[in-house]
Amino acid sequence: MFTGLIEEMGVLRSVQRQGEAMILSISAAKVLTDVKMGDSISVNGVCLTVVAFDRNTFSVDIMPETYRLTNLNSIQPGSPLNLERAMMAGGRFGGHLVQGHVDGTGTIRGKTSEANAVVYTIEPNNPRLLRHVVEQGSVTLDGISLTVVSIDGEGGKFTVSIIPHTLRETVLQYKDAGETINIECDILGKYVDHLLSMREGQPVSKQGRLTESVLRDNGFM
Repeated sequence: MFTGLIEEMGVLRSVQRQGEAMILSISAAKVLTDVKMGDSISVNGVCLTVVAFDRNTFSVDIMPETYRLTNLNSIQPGSPLNLERAMMAGGRFGGHLVQGHVDGTGTIRGKTSEANAVVYTIEPNNPRLLRHVVEQGSVTLDGISLTVVSIDGEGGKFTVSIIPHTLRETVLQYKDAGETINIECDILGKYVDHLLSMREGQPVSKQGRLTESVLRDNGFM
């Protein structure tokens, strides 16, 4: 489990590819201070297992499912990566519940300045992801815990607003319109949606978007 608060940006040092499987070697500092074999580290929002490490780098395996579902399939040596260690039981919980289980990717469709913030417009590559995106709710982009500002249901997009600190400390500073970003929707919304679909006896694929009225009608509010 993670919080979506990025601890540092690492750098991809090497990629070993075998079809849709990969081994990534990543240079880092802070996340290596207490690393052990088998530890979980979030890399651009993807929960990965440490399979080797030394004082300056660690390595992780990428299986085909992860390759197909995330933006890690297109990264090249030298790419910056958001890194976060798994949450400690006694630590502060400053973000939201993040599993590191990416639901899919999206494309950045816009990047505009607003006072001290930068507003990103995201279009999920799978439109069904919008069912779990709620205004003023939480969403994880490349491992960053963010608040949804607005949703354009007809256009299939949503926006998030980034403060200067988050922009400086994460890979978002390097991403522009047209680039791909990992999306993990709020786990609470996904479970409520699943429970509602089971209660109605319909498969999830046939349900509409999770809305306030749906929650109220089914006794959740």
